[in-house]
Amino acid sequence: MLRIGCHLSSSKGFLAMARTAEDIGANTFQFFTRNPRGGAAKEWKKQDVEAMLAFCEKKGIGCLLAHAPYTLNACAKDEGIRRFALETLEDDLRRLSLLPGCMYNFHPGSHVQQGAQKGIELIADTLNQVLTREQTTTVLLETMAGKGSEVGRSFEELSRILERVELSDKLGVCLDTCHVWDGGYDIAGKLDQVLEEFDRILGLERLKAVHLNDSLNGLGSHKDRHAKIGQGEIGLAAFGRIINHPRLRDLPFYLETPNELEGYQAEIALLRGLYE
Repeated sequence: MLRIGCHLSSSKGFLAMARTAEDIGANTFQFFTRNPRGGAAKEWKKQDVEAMLAFCEKKGIGCLLAHAPYTLNACAKDEGIRRFALETLEDDLRRLSLLPGCMYNFHPGSHVQQGAQKGIELIADTLNQVLTREQTTTVLLETMAGKGSEVGRSFEELSRILERVELSDKLGVCLDTCHVWDGGYDIAGKLDQVLEEFDRILGLERLKAVHLNDSLNGLGSHKDRHAKIGQGEIGLAAFGRIINHPRLRDLPFYLETPNELEGYQAEIALLRGLYE
C-alpha cells in the first residue's frame, strides 16, 4: 500500500486536517506544530486530537508527521535563538505525547560562520538536553540542500550528529528528494547507489520518511527550490522508481510541492497510478 499525503494547515484543528486528507485521497499527512515563521503555539485541544485519532483509525490514515517551525535553529551563533530551539523542541515533544506514533521532523539548522563541526556539536548538545527515554515520538533530522551554512547537507554530517547523541535510538532521518538532489545525490540516475551510500553511512533503518519534491534546479545546485512532481529537474520517471524501490516503497511519503489542495489531490492520484 502506498502511504502518501501532503502538508496540511492545522489552523482549523486536527479533525479538520484528517477530513481534508481523506477528501484529497491521502492516507497520511504532515503539519506544522506551530506557525512556521513564529514562536508561541496555542495549546492543542485534547478533544479535537482524540476525535482526529478516532477518525484516522476508522479511515486508515496513519504515520502522521509533525514539522518544527522554520525559525528553529539549534546551532545558531546567537544564544537566544538556540534557547528558542531548545524550548520549542521540548514543548513540541510534550505536545506530541498526545499523538502516539506521530514522528517529528526538523531542519538541523545553519551554523552561521561557526563552521559545520561547531554546528554539529551544538545540534547534538540540544538533542541531548531534550530527548528522554520515556518519549514515544521519533525525531527526524531532515536532509538539507546545502545552501548557505546549512548543516545536514551530506549523509556524513547527519551521521556525525547521530554519533554524538546519547539517545540516538530516538532519532531517524527524513529524506527530502529536492534537497538531496540539490545536495549532489543523483536520485534520478543513480538511485541504487545513493541508497547504498545512505545505508553505509547512516543505515537504512534510520530512514523513516520521505519528502517528495521535484527540484527547479540542477543536480548539486544547493538551491532548495521545490517544483511540482514531474515538472522539475528530477523528473516523473524518477519518482516512479523512488516510490516503488524495494527499500523505500513501505515508507510514508509527504508532498511539499508548490500546490493548493487541488494540486496535491492530482499529484497523489498521479503517484498512486505509478505505484506497482
